[in-house]
Amino acid sequence: MTIAITRNVPDRFNGFINSCMHEIAPGVYAVPKMKKSVRERLWRVLLGWEELIPEDGGVILLWRSTNAPSGLSVRTLGWPKKELIEYEGMWLTFRNLIKSHDSEELEQLKKSEEPPFDVDDPLMNQF
Repeated sequence: MTIAITRNVPDRFNGFINSCMHEIAPGVYAVPKMKKSVRERLWRVLLGWEELIPEDGGVILLWRSTNAPSGLSVRTLGWPKKELIEYEGMWLTFRNLIKSHDSEELEQLKKSEEPPFDVDDPLMNQF
């Protein structure tokens, strides 16, 4: 399965992706089987148009891969402004703190101790 997700991109992106994938929801495209050569060609074309993507726009392409973390390969253009990091066979997303984050509050939370685990808590024993 190959999935592409677009956000706030020029119409040519959606039109081109729609020429080789099914649009299952606005900006969400999927195809059950796509040859690697087709996927690579799709990505090369999108890369060629990268300069047309606005600041808040982008494309994400996902597909099954046994060689990738969690069995999922991911490529991004533009948004989201996050870095994907492989950690112990999983994808984690990372992004720097921005002005809207309260750095002091986060530092305090980092230094605080977590309350001890209550083995008698009925909510914890229901699973």
